[in-house]
Amino acid sequence: MDLQEALRGITCPIVTPFDPDSSANPNEREIDEAAYGDLVDFLLEGGIDGLFPCGTTGEFASLAPEERIRLVELTVDRVERGDRDVPVLAGAAATSVAEAVSYAEEAADAGADAAVVTPPYFHAANDPDGNRAFFEWVADRSPLPLLLYNIPVYTGRRIEPETLEAVAACENVIGLKDSSGDLEYFLSAMRRTPDDFLMLQGYDALLVPALRMGADGGVNALSNAVPEAYGELYETAGDDRGAQLQDAVSRLFESCATYGFAPATKTALAHRDVIPSDAVRPPLVEVPDDGRAAIEEAVDGLLER
Repeated sequence: MDLQEALRGITCPIVTPFDPDSSANPNEREIDEAAYGDLVDFLLEGGIDGLFPCGTTGEFASLAPEERIRLVELTVDRVERGDRDVPVLAGAAATSVAEAVSYAEEAADAGADAAVVTPPYFHAANDPDGNRAFFEWVADRSPLPLLLYNIPVYTGRRIEPETLEAVAACENVIGLKDSSGDLEYFLSAMRRTPDDFLMLQGYDALLVPALRMGADGGVNALSNAVPEAYGELYETAGDDRGAQLQDAVSRLFESCATYGFAPATKTALAHRDVIPSDAVRPPLVEVPDDGRAAIEEAVDGLLER
């Protein structure tokens, strides 16, 4: 698979449905594998171009290592059943090189096409060269191509443009998902990296502006809930229809931002009867009733556009 071509479009960072009836303790809620399979089918039918299990929206930080790999296996299996040539990008975020490489190795065994790696979190790099060394060591040892993931709100600091420029020279590093919400940073990263280096916008409210400035696609949480709208948005980004859809997406984005995108996206999916429950695991909590109404209204408004 030519990932540089396959990922030009919308990749969905898939939520992880939990079964609230599996345990009275929210920490012990089991993954609802049937609901997960139905969700993947829904995304494929909605025209999603790539699937990303175990990302931020998938609550990877609340999953056991074996659960993370199981989700990759389930995703690959569902893609194969649907006879779709859609890439699977496995979340491999970790705080050490050894752990990130281990996730990449297990994801490769499960059939994934690429691994997604953030800078180390908790002990964030005290110098940009630390992140450069981390990425280079993981890239050198990973059996899968790497998509870098810039999300400074969770990792402590951004991937500096000069770090990205250096790491982009690694043969095994194929691109960047940027969820910083900083369009100036995104454009700087585009200028500093080769033309075939994938630039994917992860901040839903900036998707059309980024596409109009040359982005290759998006990795967008809310594409879980309205994949058909995101597919149309990608195809029409350069004209008035794209701007209209971006306005509706931005309204939904604003409705969800207060509550966190994993809980809010599950609320939207439950509203559409795609998954049976919006249950999450701690430390996340479900969206309160007043928030649900706003999210549901924004989803309906987007679907009516």
